[in-house]
Amino acid sequence: MNKSDLKPAVVFEQFAKINEIPRPSKREEKMIAYLKNWGESHGLETKVDETGNVLIRKAATKGMENRKTVILQSHMDMVCDKLVDVTFDFDKDAIKTYIDGEWLTAEGTTLGADDGIGCAIELAILASDDIEHGPIECVFTRDEETGLSGAEGMKAGFMNGDYLINLDSEDEGEIFVSCAGGRNTTAKFNFKRQPAAAGSFFIKGSLKGLVGGHSGDDINKKRANAIKILARFLFQTMKRYEGVQLAQFHSGKLHNAIPRDGYFVIAVPNDLKENVRADWNVFAADVEDEFHVTDTQMVFAMESTDAEPVIEPAVAKNFIWAVQAVDNGIYAICQDEALGGMVETSSNIASIHTSETTIDILSSQRSNVMSNLDNMCATIQAVFELAGAEAVSGDGYPAWKMRADSKLQEIVVESYKKLFGKAPVVRGIHAGLECGLFSERYPQLDMVSFGPTLRFVHTPDERLLIPTVQMVWDHLLDVLKNIPQE
Repeated sequence: MNKSDLKPAVVFEQFAKINEIPRPSKREEKMIAYLKNWGESHGLETKVDETGNVLIRKAATKGMENRKTVILQSHMDMVCDKLVDVTFDFDKDAIKTYIDGEWLTAEGTTLGADDGIGCAIELAILASDDIEHGPIECVFTRDEETGLSGAEGMKAGFMNGDYLINLDSEDEGEIFVSCAGGRNTTAKFNFKRQPAAAGSFFIKGSLKGLVGGHSGDDINKKRANAIKILARFLFQTMKRYEGVQLAQFHSGKLHNAIPRDGYFVIAVPNDLKENVRADWNVFAADVEDEFHVTDTQMVFAMESTDAEPVIEPAVAKNFIWAVQAVDNGIYAICQDEALGGMVETSSNIASIHTSETTIDILSSQRSNVMSNLDNMCATIQAVFELAGAEAVSGDGYPAWKMRADSKLQEIVVESYKKLFGKAPVVRGIHAGLECGLFSERYPQLDMVSFGPTLRFVHTPDERLLIPTVQMVWDHLLDVLKNIPQE
């Protein structure tokens, strides 16, 4: 398959243009300018709010003027991650894509289909003159990936529709009607560096090649977390041998991604270096066996490295013990049978980095039950505070609760059955969607979320299943045709 064969062409043409525009979270200025100019150049009412969200309004086609207004919504920013050996500037460079069988993916970076493909679908609808639809508002929010601050900053009245279709889901054939709320918890250990003990030998241990993934939607897949694995080895080593000192610990980049790689630097007594190397090899084999289904490309490495000042031993011990102890992964499963055994509450330890005087830790908690979200955050805080760190949880974002009387859900499900001869799966998602925030500002909105199939989002392995884009396109156009009258 060549890129010229991608269908629907109008969507993939828009997606290619979008991927030429740098749009890291919180640095979406070029994308905002592009969307504003695009709307105005097409003669469509276009506005940008003070947060940077963009709305482009399109009038109904002839004979559809009395239909209810539909809001189509996606986020303009993307997670920026790359392979460690790839040179790429997300503030300047265009994403380079290629076709791998039925999948579209990128060369060593995230693809940006989360949620660039949603944006492309919206622009394709705005650009088309052969689609039947009532009044449409296409909304493009900023900074969804690092805190949903675009949706958070949107004021009531910016959107004026009756129904909202969020195009930020990742499994074609699944209609999402609820999502988890989330908060980040940060912890900080303060310390003074000091010279390593005399006769120390410095070792760097590293791990890469993990699958990683989305810390919400992939948290139930038992994928390995690089932070937990590295800390686990250090815990075992420091328990077994006296005189092991920590100098560096680095792993993870983003609050909403399971960390895929990382490394530590330790100083060990010279007569123990071969013991530590042997333990590392045994440990690597054990971990590879544990994750032989989910993470088949793990690469463990250990080498000697230059001497440097170390972290105060008491602080280093408390830090490693805390990371060994802290909850990570699934905490509770939803009790509501309608949500089909979905993860209710979870936590992901997302990044740890050491500086000259601090160890900075970022973790992400999610839950469909806000009281249990508070409890999960408190649990994480308690572990780190007991270890002597400063810990605090942010404000986060709310859950989106399932609406029992949703007319839009009924339309979307019936349309899918008619087009594809089978019923879609209707469910909640453990990831955060902006619908939770919209439900607070616009309580009257009837909302659903769906989209084409994506895999390995938030990682350089991100890929888009090409045939599902046509399916979502056909589905969406049929839904728009069947929106009821005011």
